[in-house]
Amino acid sequence: VQLQASGGGLVQSGGSLTLSCAASTRSSGINVMGWWRQAPGKQRELVAAHTRGINTDYADSVKGRFTISVDTAKNTATLQMNKLKPEDTAVYYCNAYDARIARDFWGKGTLVTVSS
Repeated sequence: VQLQASGGGLVQSGGSLTLSCAASTRSSGINVMGWWRQAPGKQRELVAAHTRGINTDYADSVKGRFTISVDTAKNTATLQMNKLKPEDTAVYYCNAYDARIARDFWGKGTLVTVSS
């Protein structure tokens, strides 16, 4: 499975960006899709993830500002990021988990830079 992510860029504090991710398969085996991020010098952290038919989780730091939308039929995930802050600056990675084979898949990452 390949994940193609797009939408990163440079935005001013308070602005918005939308990240998009599409998996190369429409397999129903993918039951989790989400976004992670890694800031310089920090560990990769979960931003938002949707588990098919169950729930959506958000990092506390983005609740109320970010919204993830997942099309489980097409295996696509969109992250709408509003009210961006400089601390949101990071490389954002799309992630998909196939429960049938217990395997994670990662996109290449897209850089989001929020200037103050």
